[in-house]
Amino acid sequence: MAARAFATVHPVTTASHAHKVLIVGGGSAGLSIAHQLLRTGRFQARDIALADPSQYHHYQPGWTLVGGGLKKKEDLRQDLAGLVDERVKLYGSGVKVGGLDVGQNEVELESGERVGYEHVVVVPGIKVDTASVKGLGDALQDGRSGVSSVYGYETCDKVWRDVQAFKGGKAIFTQPAGLIKCAGAPQKVMWLAWDHWVKSGLYRAAASSAIDVSFATGLPVMFGVGKYNAVLDKLRQERGIEGLFQHDLVAVDGDRATFARPDGDKVEKRFDLLHVVPKMGPHAFVKQSALADAAGYVAVDPATLQHTTYPNVWSAGDASSLPTSKTAAAITAQAPVLVHNLLRSLDGADKTTGEPQAYDGYTSCPLTIGESKVLLAEFKYGGVPKETFNALFGLDQGVPRQAFYHLKKDFFPWVYQNYMVKGQWAGPQGWMR
Repeated sequence: MAARAFATVHPVTTASHAHKVLIVGGGSAGLSIAHQLLRTGRFQARDIALADPSQYHHYQPGWTLVGGGLKKKEDLRQDLAGLVDERVKLYGSGVKVGGLDVGQNEVELESGERVGYEHVVVVPGIKVDTASVKGLGDALQDGRSGVSSVYGYETCDKVWRDVQAFKGGKAIFTQPAGLIKCAGAPQKVMWLAWDHWVKSGLYRAAASSAIDVSFATGLPVMFGVGKYNAVLDKLRQERGIEGLFQHDLVAVDGDRATFARPDGDKVEKRFDLLHVVPKMGPHAFVKQSALADAAGYVAVDPATLQHTTYPNVWSAGDASSLPTSKTAAAITAQAPVLVHNLLRSLDGADKTTGEPQAYDGYTSCPLTIGESKVLLAEFKYGGVPKETFNALFGLDQGVPRQAFYHLKKDFFPWVYQNYMVKGQWAGPQGWMR
């Protein structure tokens, strides 16, 4: 996947282009917001612009399916330029953002060209920091290392190759402390691997099993929402998987993995197969700017998604400070709120645009748990469950179901690639007009 490059503020010059709304980032949030704005009929051609240097747009939630042998990674990417409506000005492939000047309402491209805006939506996502684990970069490049990760286009298919080739020994699946994209993905891939090994006759919850599995997480629990954590930890115990809690991977050396513990001690574990989730964090563009909070994310109001200091700055998705899990599902709820409130701000917040809307923290994590079943976790701020199918049909989503598996495997990728990126899908709210 093409790298995104962002940096800090540059000297002020005169903007050569100007737009009503400039969107920085062409991921799930950027495309959804750009096209939802356009579909209001309020904008002329080139009033909206989008800046992202990537050649391809990826359906990243599908990379766990690639790691479990259920999808091909090539089917989960699309040409970014082909996804952007021709009425939206695209500063695209090879044109990197060089700096953001919130004082002048301008963005400088790497070429030195400056782009002005009335409002800017900062949604560049977050960076997967492979260097956060010593030795990981080299291990991922080595086809015989037994080390892989679903957190990257170049490496997600190596996971399935390693899982298929693994016939016995110690398998460790890791999750770091701190915020990451889709906090359930580290164990999703573990459960899919477990399912393959069970069907192959290589794994059973007994001492005589050919394969021994451990889940090493920097967190004290399997999942951050109590209702779903209870189900997942029970599954872990029933299936004989060791839980290494508060074990944060810091180094890989040959067949040895080193974990840091909260008390400062280091623990070394030998492995034959290792799935790694690196630490993640904001791009330098955000972290080093006046937009950032103390943790380096775009500081926005958790309800309105408007910046806490600059009223013409907005953010959603992974780059934002919103205190909820960073998932594509969260964006389905965030984007309509941001669009409504941004339009209201453009109008001067008069009565014709209605009252401001509030985001309640909704997010979702469809957890593949093997056996062609998914635990469909849906919740809002505070880890309070907000279950769509419970509300509609009285189904307790704390129970893994095969119907939810087909949502995750088939429906969600289809609706994302055909409707969400076009601004026509709002998750539990359904299709948008």
